[in-house]
Amino acid sequence: MELKTIEKSDLNSFVQNLVGHCRVEGVKRKSSSFYHYGPIDSPEDLCLDFDCTINPPKKYFLPPNETLLRFSTGPDPEVTPVVESSPLVLFGVHPYDIKAINQMDRIFADGVPDPHYRKTRESVLLIGVDPTKAAPRSFWADMEANTVSNGFDLMFTDIGKSYLVESGSEKGEGLLMSFGSVRPATKDEAQIRLTVRSKSYQTCKANGLAFPHREIPILLEHSGENLLWEEKANKCLSCGTCNLVCPTCYCFDVQDDMDLGLEHGERFRRWDGCLLDDFAKVASGENFRETRTARYRHRFFRKGLNLFKILNEVACVGCGRCASSCLPDIADPVDVFNKLKEAEKN
Repeated sequence: MELKTIEKSDLNSFVQNLVGHCRVEGVKRKSSSFYHYGPIDSPEDLCLDFDCTINPPKKYFLPPNETLLRFSTGPDPEVTPVVESSPLVLFGVHPYDIKAINQMDRIFADGVPDPHYRKTRESVLLIGVDPTKAAPRSFWADMEANTVSNGFDLMFTDIGKSYLVESGSEKGEGLLMSFGSVRPATKDEAQIRLTVRSKSYQTCKANGLAFPHREIPILLEHSGENLLWEEKANKCLSCGTCNLVCPTCYCFDVQDDMDLGLEHGERFRRWDGCLLDDFAKVASGENFRETRTARYRHRFFRKGLNLFKILNEVACVGCGRCASSCLPDIADPVDVFNKLKEAEKN
């Protein structure tokens, strides 16, 4: 599908038309330097020149709390699956978060497909936007996450007086043609988009790894006994914040909740995290990762080695949220991987 151009003077009209016909959520300015996802009720609510949101958009595909089924007991017990979703336009997702969503799409489709995730994912029309800024702790340029070629319905790029728009699906193309005032992009405008993306890449590159990211799995295979894990873990608060803000963390806990009469109940899942004390505890009381060092090390091995064997990609997209949110400042993958690499040389 050919690139289209929408003038910035026409963007508000496009957003207003979307709001008038669809449920729209997107990036909003929380303060001068913090951004979050929330309902878009007017064009003025939407922010497209942000560096990174506090939380990733995964909450729209894997809610923090989600009912899986409802049941009743008694002589004639019943179980009713709950698979709920509603159409949504999600506006303003950066490429690194789209890459994370693409990884989760594969995780929840392989093996036994997850009907809850897939139903919700199918109901979301995703509008991406190329970043114009890099957050202080981001390193998505080093993780091949500065651009994506799939996973979006529309992708916007700010080229000055206008936006270039790439359609990634027929649904996205239809939305653009129905609600937007656009024209075909010129060759010069397409070249400007390449320049804008290159500049953004170089801006983020300053924060990155000291070696190619595809070497991370090999590096981890030989770093299991490195003293760095204990050194970092000694400061860990086991709060799980790094899990919660990570766009590729998808672990959850499943529980049943009964009413006081023990006649009706529901099964629900909620986010869980491998840095929490009880994450690896089983019913008999054993904890397979009882120490903070074991949990801390597991997180990096999970992202950089275990999931790499499944995805052929490191399950880190370089958003930098974990580093920005960690109070003792021990979660930064760049710092950890660079130190492991340096130790390997010595």
